[in-house]
Amino acid sequence: MTQDEIIAFVAGLGDVLTLRPASGDGTPPISWGDTFFYVSPDGTVPTGRQPFATIVTKDYPGDATSRLDRPGVFRLNVAVGRDDFLRHAGHEPRGAAPAAADTVFAHPVYGAGGWLAVVDPGPRADAVVRGLLRAAHRRAGAHHRRRDGRS
Repeated sequence: MTQDEIIAFVAGLGDVLTLRPASGDGTPPISWGDTFFYVSPDGTVPTGRQPFATIVTKDYPGDATSRLDRPGVFRLNVAVGRDDFLRHAGHEPRGAAPAAADTVFAHPVYGAGGWLAVVDPGPRADAVVRGLLRAAHRRAGAHHRRRDGRS
């Protein structure tokens, strides 16, 4: 999957706000080139909420184990929660060493928070990635509705 294919797939899930920080938009330079996905029916950045998925294109301070400094390499990160994390990772949520490309693994920094990741998702991880993104979107939507007092 390319970044554009992931972005199009997530947009098709509905009520998604996709942020793509870039130079001149007031966002921190470290975030430029990355992509952040939120459930937001009204199209505004939800206050106090984390994205349900991200695409990162570079190493961040304290998170260089995936070696995203290589040309064209990116990592998809998905907030799946404990149950989906256990089902896919096979162990309790915690950080882990990066895995080979096109392989789902515990996020190296946010694994303990129930985040999974995949570097350069391809055909081997495609179906799993799409399922994880759907589940994370549903989970974020349910959280959004509960927080806003809707069921």
